[in-house]
Amino acid sequence: MSGTGSETTGMGAAGATLAPGGRGGAWRERGRLVVMTLGPILGALVLSGLLLLVLGVDPLAYYGYVVERGLLSPYGVQATFTRMGPLLLIAAGLIVAFRAGIWNLGGDGQFLLSAVVVAALAPLLAPLMPVWLVLLAALLVGALVGAAWSLLPALLKAYQGVNEIITTLMMTFLGVSFANVLVKLFFRDPTTTVPQTRTLPVADRLPRLFDTTVSSGVLIGLVAIIAVHVVMTRTAFGLKLRIVGANPRAAVHAGLNVPLLTVLTFALSAGLAGLAGAVEILGVQGNVRADWNPAYSLTVIPLVFLARFNGFASIAFVFLFSVLSIGGESAARRTGVPNFFTLVVVAILLVMLGVTEYLDQRRRAAGR
Repeated sequence: MSGTGSETTGMGAAGATLAPGGRGGAWRERGRLVVMTLGPILGALVLSGLLLLVLGVDPLAYYGYVVERGLLSPYGVQATFTRMGPLLLIAAGLIVAFRAGIWNLGGDGQFLLSAVVVAALAPLLAPLMPVWLVLLAALLVGALVGAAWSLLPALLKAYQGVNEIITTLMMTFLGVSFANVLVKLFFRDPTTTVPQTRTLPVADRLPRLFDTTVSSGVLIGLVAIIAVHVVMTRTAFGLKLRIVGANPRAAVHAGLNVPLLTVLTFALSAGLAGLAGAVEILGVQGNVRADWNPAYSLTVIPLVFLARFNGFASIAFVFLFSVLSIGGESAARRTGVPNFFTLVVVAILLVMLGVTEYLDQRRRAAGR
């Protein structure tokens, strides 16, 4: 009995030792993720602040204007939520691609070309159809144009193994140039002197929310990114895409049709980018002017990486970037900083993200 009691005591002690250790390991992992997520953001803000000091600008004043305009001002908050709509759709498309191991860097071309086509089509349909049908048709056309523009990189990747980073970037440059040609020549509004498409009347655009200026495009973006998160984490189709992204050879041995899944991934990712272009036109711009290119896609990439391809975390980071983007426009005017300084902050954030990932990999390698 004493032996049994002794063994029981030993097992209890071992359990008491292992349990905290297990919890400690989980907490350490969570702490690592927090550092990996917040570290690049804080680093980017500090380095951007130092750059502002070099330019002779008070960084605290600049960031104060950003928060005041993008978060505390009623008009600024509404503009922030409106800005989120297309960004969330682009983020959803990037999550689909990145989780499947595909680098779709052609989002800007897919976005802009879809925006131009929608901007040209919607004003022509508005006098002929009910508003809701015009909006539905325009959103569908935008998604289809974006998906179609990814077809060539998709086929080259799926059946020839061509690097999609090169092909999607090339298609972006081609798409941006082609969009400008369409605006200046084929889709140009003959009643204006400035090269632009016809303007969709405000009454025919996406409805506003709750008597505010917030476009309902933000709801489309929220639904899309939550749906993508659920599909990628809770469905068999999402599991197949993740398997392809993790190990294509293992996916082939598992009997998955990798070329077909690759093409579908491109179509979904680019279709969401095209839908973002349609939402931007139908909810905000109403037309497209020559040489207009907000370059949203490349800006959203570091946000998706910071979110670890998590849809809900991406919503938070897109919101923070929208605050920075809207508030940065006002802060730039008040402090005399160039308006594109927000892009400088994003570029520094991307560099900090890469440095953080590198240091984390070295730490993991040293711990093995």
